[in-house]
Amino acid sequence: MKKVYYSEITDALVSDGYIVVKNAFSEAYCKNLLDLALDESEYKKAGISSSEKLHIDSTKRRDKTLWIDEDGATLSEYLSFCRGLQEYLNRSLYLGLSYYEAHFAIYEEGDFYEKHLDAFKGSKNRVVTTVLYLNEGWSEEDGGALIVYDEDDKKIKKVVPNMGTLVVFLSDKFPHEVLPTNKKRHSIAGWFRVDKR
Repeated sequence: MKKVYYSEITDALVSDGYIVVKNAFSEAYCKNLLDLALDESEYKKAGISSSEKLHIDSTKRRDKTLWIDEDGATLSEYLSFCRGLQEYLNRSLYLGLSYYEAHFAIYEEGDFYEKHLDAFKGSKNRVVTTVLYLNEGWSEEDGGALIVYDEDDKKIKKVVPNMGTLVVFLSDKFPHEVLPTNKKRHSIAGWFRVDKR
């Protein structure tokens, strides 16, 4: 399953604050994740969070999500990888990460997520963000790219959401957006947190 190494991610977080790893996991494993993501029966429209309140605002965000949990198989394997990364980051960088949460996300044709931060400065919640893409044969013309900005609002990275591409970044440092997609787009977004469950 795993092709990417914890040390590679950690070193990049220290030097740049983010990393984009193509083919981070095997294609076969990513296809297994995609098979699970395709069952849309339990997905819900994603909301916008402002501290305690969560509300739906389709002018800012149009995806739908499904929180993931242990399944004793494919999802457990992914969550185990993430727990291992959490332990490595805590041991190497003393981040005090307490748990990891993640959800499948689906963007239908035309869906987007406007520029935002995953954590506000000084807040004690999300510390490190992960995104794993599950889209076969994706091209730039298909849209749905992740655009990452620096703290001065300068565009620093465009990520085409190809299957197996893993993005990891510091949650309070990098505003980012998802451009409108031209076809259905699948991913797993997750966050390492320091607050209590």
